[in-house]
Amino acid sequence: MKTNNAMNEEKVNVLLCEDDENLGMLLREYLQVKGFNVDLFPDGEQGLNAFLENKYEICVLDVMMPKKDGFTLASEIHHANPDVPVIFLSAKNLKEDILEGFKIGADDYITKPFSMEELVMRIEAILRRVNGKKNHEDTVYALGKYVFDTQKQTLTNGETVTKLTTKENELLALLCSHANDILQREFALKKIWIDDNYFNARSMDVYITKLRKHLKEDENIEIINIHGKGYKLIAPSLEE
Repeated sequence: MKTNNAMNEEKVNVLLCEDDENLGMLLREYLQVKGFNVDLFPDGEQGLNAFLENKYEICVLDVMMPKKDGFTLASEIHHANPDVPVIFLSAKNLKEDILEGFKIGADDYITKPFSMEELVMRIEAILRRVNGKKNHEDTVYALGKYVFDTQKQTLTNGETVTKLTTKENELLALLCSHANDILQREFALKKIWIDDNYFNARSMDVYITKLRKHLKEDENIEIINIHGKGYKLIAPSLEE
């Protein structure tokens, strides 16, 4: 029997780090009822050890934890595997804190209090997006001096191979599919970040800057801002 969150035949493994014992147990039980396999840890240090020893499809991390906070843990997780999506849970709802989370590479940032149903919906949306990249028609792009492989999430220039994060990969793939045309900002936000709110928009700006740095070796390639509309990838080799 398939569960509500089934992305495939196997259950999704979730790394959950939450130092509030009662909340952690409630979240674990709720996610398990929804069909997820969940490992719960009360601090970032134990969470990192578990991540390095096991395979997880997604990580749900409290920001304020003992021994190793959520931001530090997420950075170390992405250093080990940049493809694993991360959701932050936090009572810290200041704009600066949320932006910091997205700069680290968060796929979502949920402020407390929140509904567990909302958390499940956000997890499912992220997993659909991550799994959906496997179904793209175009998987390899000749991008000027670069070869962009959306399946391997790599950008190759001669002997240099750059491994892209999931967000970088998805955003560059979207830009390539709209090459030399305007990629509407709202469309990209809803396609990749699900929601076109202020914080997600700032997060996308951060990733656009990262992509520009990755592509800087080819002066014929540009990602330009189209004021009030979105972005345009200028890439002669992708013209029809």
